[in-house]
Amino acid sequence: MMTKVMRSGMLGLVGLLLTAAGAQAGGLYLYEVGSPDVGLAAAGYAARAKDASTAFTNPAGMTRLKQPSLLAGAQPMYIHMDFSADGNTTARGDSGDANGWMPAGGLFYVHPVNDRLALGVAMTGYFGLALDYQDDWVGRYYVQEVALQAAGIQPAIAWKINDQWSVGAGVAVLYGILEEKMAVNNVDPRDGDGKLELDDEDWTVQYNLGVLYEPVKGTRLGLTYLSAADLDFSDQAKLSGIGSGLSHLLNGGRKIDLGMTMPQAVMFSVYHDVNERLAIMANLGWQDWSEFGKVDVSVSSADVNASLTTDMDYNDTWHVALGAQYRVAEPWQLSAGIAYDSSMLDKDAVVPALPVGECWRFGLGSRYAWSQELTLGAAYELAWGGDLDMDVERGPLAGRVSGTYENVAIHFVSLNAEWRF
Repeated sequence: MMTKVMRSGMLGLVGLLLTAAGAQAGGLYLYEVGSPDVGLAAAGYAARAKDASTAFTNPAGMTRLKQPSLLAGAQPMYIHMDFSADGNTTARGDSGDANGWMPAGGLFYVHPVNDRLALGVAMTGYFGLALDYQDDWVGRYYVQEVALQAAGIQPAIAWKINDQWSVGAGVAVLYGILEEKMAVNNVDPRDGDGKLELDDEDWTVQYNLGVLYEPVKGTRLGLTYLSAADLDFSDQAKLSGIGSGLSHLLNGGRKIDLGMTMPQAVMFSVYHDVNERLAIMANLGWQDWSEFGKVDVSVSSADVNASLTTDMDYNDTWHVALGAQYRVAEPWQLSAGIAYDSSMLDKDAVVPALPVGECWRFGLGSRYAWSQELTLGAAYELAWGGDLDMDVERGPLAGRVSGTYENVAIHFVSLNAEWRF
């Protein structure tokens, strides 16, 4: 029985490591990093290169900034995820939700050394989100709380080869955290639910390479490559509230090791000035989530020592975006964008720790030039996943959970300020 409990915990944690955290289709990578790109639904991500956030979105774009620039952005996000169970559900509990606010943002600095060389740094969290269900919801034996997040600092360098070509590179040092909680269904119902908890942290390095090409003034093509990076988590399973029917099987607990790969990603963007007021931009992106679906899992204790590599058969994802910026008057600029991300999961593969499907993004934003040195910005983006059906069954301990996540969405609010020195 304890083997089944721990297997349930392992599978729940694997689900965590593969989670796309709500409506964030395409996986755990975020295009929203506290920059003005939020108001464009990320359109022009690798080619816009008009503020210090280019230190992250395309390091090569730093050569376009003629004076030192600091961009700071606050970006709270609200996750809306309501689950309604249907009549096929056998697990005890209530329909649940994982609604709530999360803090986010970014800080970016670019320093032109001379006409050809620029240095920069980016500090932001662009990987991961979190879900927090109620303790008594029907899927609590699959997951109650999950969090997989990584934030870091990325120094970058850029070199202008000639008037048309620039190249750049950054090395991101990332700090990753993993937290997971799930209920344990005790053999004797009178004992109530127990709890399994796992948490760990790890460091990793990821490379960010970029090229920017400007064939004619006002038209730019950008290409970036984000390398794969490994995160390895390890923790002693913490169990509490375990009834007498299971306590004699603990044997000192279990150590669980999980290894996963943050996938490589490619983004191609185009930016074009139609005239002095209007600019249009577009993206085409790819992310290697099929590799992310291969997770190394091992469990060890006094009486168990097992390891396996699980291939969840995930899909690589594609991203397309289209956006525009329009200068209404000298101090005011408006932006709008729309984007689409395909799903890393087939429709029949949705699980409580991975409620994800295809996603549409709609962004609106504005920037106000307060002075020659200071520009203020605000933006809103809706990441819309719609309804997601789910039907999972993992034996008598977890039960069957069937129903629909209704109107899955993430609301991003971005406030930023850029200072030029």
